[in-house]
Amino acid sequence: MASLILVNSFQLAKQQSGALGVVCLRANYSTEEPRKLKTTNLASLKRGTGGRSSFNGVVATVFGSTGFLGRYVCNKLGKTGSQLIIPYRADHYEAIRLKLVGDLGQVLFHPYHLMDEDSIRKAVKYSNVVINLVGRDWETKNFTFQDVHVDGARRLARIAREAGVEKFIHVSSLNASANPEPILTKEGSKFLKSKFYGECAVREEFPDAIIFRPSDVYGQEDRFLRYYAHVWRRSFRGMPLWYKGERTYKQPVYCSDLAQGIVNAIKDSDAQGQIYQAVGPRRYQLAELVDWFHRVMRKDEKWWGYLRYDLRYDPTFMMKVYLTEFLCPSFPVGDLHSERVEREYVTDDVKKGVKTLEDLGVQLTMMEDQVPWELKPYRAALYYDAELGEFEKPAPPQFVH
Repeated sequence: MASLILVNSFQLAKQQSGALGVVCLRANYSTEEPRKLKTTNLASLKRGTGGRSSFNGVVATVFGSTGFLGRYVCNKLGKTGSQLIIPYRADHYEAIRLKLVGDLGQVLFHPYHLMDEDSIRKAVKYSNVVINLVGRDWETKNFTFQDVHVDGARRLARIAREAGVEKFIHVSSLNASANPEPILTKEGSKFLKSKFYGECAVREEFPDAIIFRPSDVYGQEDRFLRYYAHVWRRSFRGMPLWYKGERTYKQPVYCSDLAQGIVNAIKDSDAQGQIYQAVGPRRYQLAELVDWFHRVMRKDEKWWGYLRYDLRYDPTFMMKVYLTEFLCPSFPVGDLHSERVEREYVTDDVKKGVKTLEDLGVQLTMMEDQVPWELKPYRAALYYDAELGEFEKPAPPQFVH
């Protein structure tokens, strides 16, 4: 291409004056100074037809992008032409897979630490959107709930505001409360308590922040379906649940729906300062859900021996929980720890008058359409080549109207 331009320039120089030829050459090969932009408004720099090779004017820094929800958010941002800055604090191989969510030059990586303000400033310096997906399900010796959900969220919101970021999106929890009702522990869920004060901290530092309150999120590599499917959650083939799971109601949301809601909130000018409850389209009794999960996995009571019983009459299960925390403090086996068991029996409180994902134009996914696919790897007799119709289609769960 360069040789073609050069030939055309010389031909033009021969036909006209020599001075004009020099001007043409300098116009095609001007390397002395970079081209100055007429404006720094990113919206005016939009290019392309809207795909991964395009630029839609959004430069987003996604904290927590290497986690479960982060990969979905990054993929949906990348496929619409957003430029992504992906901060990571662990091995870079944890984040490098996200290189594929955008075309060459669209995805940039930056090492950071949640307590290092300089690294955070560098990560948000050129962004007009910052998304906080950082969270912990259990405390470790390096990070407590206070460090991550409150102090960390406050730090990200403050630095984003100081950097002139236009939109700050914070992911909290549906049942966040200043005083969670105790169920199995004396204090109640410290996770939900820290999420509540994290929301307050974000509001203080970034008043127009957009807050999402998701219920239990399911999807690929989640900690909801796979929590109940894991062998360590059961006692042999029995499933202990508080009051047999008949006093708890859940409204789980599909991870892709939550990610789509976050992306839509970036585009929605009316989303500033709003709170959105990220819940699924249907409400279920926990006992009904767990029974259905085992029917889908071909581990029902008919031939596998599944049994759901009351956790209150099985002290050995909680002994196993505490033993798991003691032996595996960094990463409990099967995500089984006292905080998770405590939060498991908190009924989803969907408040009236608070917006949901449907207000952002998200078409919600039914659990009955998605969960069988997610639980397929956990089926009993997985490698058995069944005849057509040999196994009955599991009955769907009953939902609460």
